[in-house]
Amino acid sequence: MYVIRVVVVDDEALVRSGFRLILNAAPDIEVVAATSGGGAFEAVREHRPEVVLVDIRMPDVDGLTVLSRLRELPDPPVVAMLTTFDADEYVLKALHLGAAGFLLKDTEPEHLAQLVRTLAMGGVVMSPKASRTLLRSLPRTDEASADRADTRVERLTDRERDVLVLLAEGLSNAEIGVRLHLGTGTVKDHVSALLTKLRVSGRVQAALLAQRAGLLDAGR
Repeated sequence: MYVIRVVVVDDEALVRSGFRLILNAAPDIEVVAATSGGGAFEAVREHRPEVVLVDIRMPDVDGLTVLSRLRELPDPPVVAMLTTFDADEYVLKALHLGAAGFLLKDTEPEHLAQLVRTLAMGGVVMSPKASRTLLRSLPRTDEASADRADTRVERLTDRERDVLVLLAEGLSNAEIGVRLHLGTGTVKDHVSALLTKLRVSGRVQAALLAQRAGLLDAGR
């Protein structure tokens, strides 16, 4: 059985223990290390996890620094931020640094393992509350472009728009391929093209833009 290796980075020992207990209960997930921010980089280099969950605010080495350093690795793991959303400026910086998702620390235990599986498969992870918070936090015109979200989406082909909607729903490239009867490589090409056309740097930003443009509400 394929086992997803996870590193949990949080300054609170109780949080680390809780995540380890919950995730290790899943047969296909193993928390290979749990550490504070200062030990994060060494833990990732030693264990080579597929997924890293990082507290966005820590007193020793903050989550943004951990995220930035991990993204510089030759083959970086997927990094999602653990947050309570009490500091929007941290969330926005993490978004632009390439965070793959945002998990609330009070995520229901029964949902946590599935969120980690989604991250490992390349999907976007944002709880509804997280998504609403990010949409409120983002300025109406961001660094990427001054265009309105719906105007930017109009640049996409019909197929790219279909891919964008499924990406925003949290599906991985493989899952999108199954849904649209496309090869994973073709989906990857579509994702690269739509990120370029939308002028965003990652899947989370693309997902948020799709929500702002009303694509999910339209049920496309």
